[in-house]
Parts: sequence; C-alpha cells; structure tokens
Amino acid sequence: MRSTLATVALVATSMVALSFLVPLALLLRTQVQTQASLGAEQRAAALVPATVTLAARPADLEQVVARLDMTGRHGVHLPDGRTVGTAHAPADLLDRAGRERMSFTGAIPGGWTYLQPVPLDANRVAVVEEFVPQAELNQGVARAWTVMALLAVGLVIGSVLLADRLGARVVHASRSLSDASAALGAGDLDVRVEPSGPPELRAAGLAFNSMADRVTQLLEAERELVADLSHRLRTPLTALRLTTEQAGAVAASERVSAAIDHLESELDSIIVTARTPLSGRPPGAKDGTGSRAQGAVNPGRRSDEPCRVSELAAHRVGFWSVLAEQEGRWCTFEATDEPTPVLLPDDHLAAMVDALVGNVFRHTPEGTAFAVSVQRTAQSVVLIVEDGGPGIQDPGSALSRGVSTGGSTGLGLDIARTAAESTRGRLSIGRSTLGGARVEVTLGLAPDSRRALGRPWRHRRRRTAEALRRSRPA
Repeated sequence: MRSTLATVALVATSMVALSFLVPLALLLRTQVQTQASLGAEQRAAALVPATVTLAARPADLEQVVARLDMTGRHGVHLPDGRTVGTAHAPADLLDRAGRERMSFTGAIPGGWTYLQPVPLDANRVAVVEEFVPQAELNQGVARAWTVMALLAVGLVIGSVLLADRLGARVVHASRSLSDASAALGAGDLDVRVEPSGPPELRAAGLAFNSMADRVTQLLEAERELVADLSHRLRTPLTALRLTTEQAGAVAASERVSAAIDHLESELDSIIVTARTPLSGRPPGAKDGTGSRAQGAVNPGRRSDEPCRVSELAAHRVGFWSVLAEQEGRWCTFEATDEPTPVLLPDDHLAAMVDALVGNVFRHTPEGTAFAVSVQRTAQSVVLIVEDGGPGIQDPGSALSRGVSTGGSTGLGLDIARTAAESTRGRLSIGRSTLGGARVEVTLGLAPDSRRALGRPWRHRRRRTAEALRRSRPA
C-alpha cells in the first residue's frame, strides 16, 4: 500500500509540475526576448535625431555613434553606401528596409537585429541598425529554468515522502488491526488495539475492542452459567447420597455410593474447568455492562413475571425436610401473610434456596437444626436461613465466588448473592440465634407490590419437618 500511495503521489505531482512549469518556462523566455527587443528599439530611436542632423557630416556622426556604442551594436547605413558603426544585418534586408521605408526585425547569425529607416529627404533614406547578441536574448533564462526544475523536483520528492509517511500510518494501523484479529481468532482474548490512523481505521479499532470485550463477556457468562447449572445438580445428588446412607447396607448400595461419588467428582471437574479464567482474567470479573448473572437469565421465562418467594421457598423446604427428618434435623419454616412477589425466575429462586439449605446439610453435622423464614418489608422480601452448626468464620471469603474453606466449589453463596443483586438486593452473613450461621438474602419487590405495610410482619405458620414433609407436593 505504501508503494502504491507513493507512486500515485509521484505521478500526480509530476503531472501538475509539468503542466505549470513548462508554460511558465516558455513564457519566461519570451518575456526576456521581448525586453531585449524593446531595449534595441529604444536605442535605435535615440540615434534617429543624430542621423537626421549629421547625415551630411559622416565624421561627426561617427563620433556620436562611437560615444553611444561601446559594444559594437549600433550602426548607421547612409544613402551613399557608407556605414557608420558596426554592420551586422545582411545587404538584402538593409535594401528592403530602405526601399520600403519600414522597420524590420529578424534573426541573424549570432543574434537578432532591428532596422529603423530614417528619411533624410524625398529620395534619400538612412537605416539605423541595432544588434542584440544571442547571449542577451537568453540572459537569465537558463538559471530561471534550473531553479524551476529544482523546485519541481523538490515538490515531487516532498509529495512522495509525505504520501509514504501517510501510507505508513495507514499500513501500521491496518497491520495492527489485522494482527489483533488473527490473535483473537487464535484464542488470545486479552488482545486489544490502540486506535490510530485515519478516522475510519480508528473507528474500526474501537469497534474491534468493543467486539473483543463483548466476546470475552459472553464467554465468561457462558462458563459461569455452565458452572451454576452444574452446581444445581449437586442438590439432587446430595439428597440421593443422604437417602442412600439412610437406607443402610442393602444390595448394590456400595455401587450406588461409588457412582454418586464419581458423579460428584465429575461435576466438580466440570465446574472447575468451566470456571478456568479466560486469558488470565480473574473468575467472576465484571465490567461496565453489569454482573455475570445478568446475562444468564432463563430465556424460557419472561423477566417481568414475578414469582412468589413464600410459596416457592415452602416447596423447596418441604423437599429438604424429608432429608432433615432422616438425619434427625429439627427443621422449621416461617412465612409472612403479605404477598412476596419478586422479579426473579422460579428456577433461579429455587436454586438459591437449594444452595443455602444444601450448604447446611453439607457443612454441618447430622442432627443440626436449621430454620428458614420469609419476611416482608415495604420495599423488599427477606429470606433467612439459620442453622445451629459451627457458623462461617470468614464471611468475606465465603462470599467470593469460587472460594471455599469447606472443600466445596464455593458457588452456593455466590448463586444466592447474584440472584439477590439481580433484584437490587443483597446478601449478608451473620450469627444466628441457633448458634451457627445466619444467611440473610434481601430481594427487591416487584414494582407493583411496593407499598407501605398496613400492619407489622407476623408469622403465617410455623411448620416442623414432619409437617413440611406431609405438605410437600407429590
């Protein structure tokens, strides 16, 4: 591209220079010759009065011509054939000027001559001759032509260099964009370009960076979604494991337990692989487009259809109450009478409840009690899960995605946190009245349900594990 631009500049500038300089050079030469001829006519005219007065006295006329002519250019041709001064014009041209009594100019060997007839009387005519050497006709022309030629060459060289520099900028910007595109296609998600060059290439560079950022975001969201979906499978696996352990030593129980262990191991591998940082980026990295979970909404459900936290939480706690009864855990559920709609997909809310209650089963010993409650405020719904276990020693680390001190994948609390943040809520960890951990998830109410409560929050009912088990849907 650089050579093409340089060639175009060379051709275009050369044509412009020639189109201007050639006519200018010819005009300059004509102007110099015109000035020389005008000077000759003026000098010849200065001799006319002396010729008329002193034509009868050739000696005096010769003195006058000698004083005026220091370079041998002047000559006066008298009617009797004598010549005062220097003669350069041919005889036929002199005869013609005297006969026709008209001024004549013409090129002769060595220069240019001007003949001015001077009538002395009715029959006699003298001719004044003015000779201009060839050097005077071309005086300064060669130097002027040289200067113009050098100017034209400098102009052409300058335009070629400028076109080459501009071409280098364009080529550099294009090559950077091409290399970055190739690197992105090869899997380097960190590659970006520094927009440079013409406005079009700068716009292309900005568009490339925006595309690369978006590709990275989509891949990260896809991997996190895979990790979340894989984590949800741990809930039924936990239930299956607890059921197998409660069943005791039965036929094939060892094979079932081994299969469950293998499946959990494979799920952990999938989660770890899916959450491998992309091109050195930390897990869960965020950008200006929002959190990771915002791109992972279930596409099968409209985001403006609220779900009822109390009913769905009661259903999921009823599922876990069966396992709680088998392990000897005391389990209660409390809910408000107020409506509790939130703009959250049912499967996301169910995954959040399963993650929080599943953590109780995975990280507390058998027989540890836990309680789940749903409360309502003017602007939010509060889901609380408490247990009587050892508690969470480092709540800050526990809320970091992928970080766990209990040997798990570290995604359970993050699933609940991102679900809460998607409704402009939050998640907090504290100490429960049962002696263990208290996880409080605040979910923003659906807009149509935000109003001041007419009465204080009260329990709708208190259910034990046995009651929950009997009310659990088939």
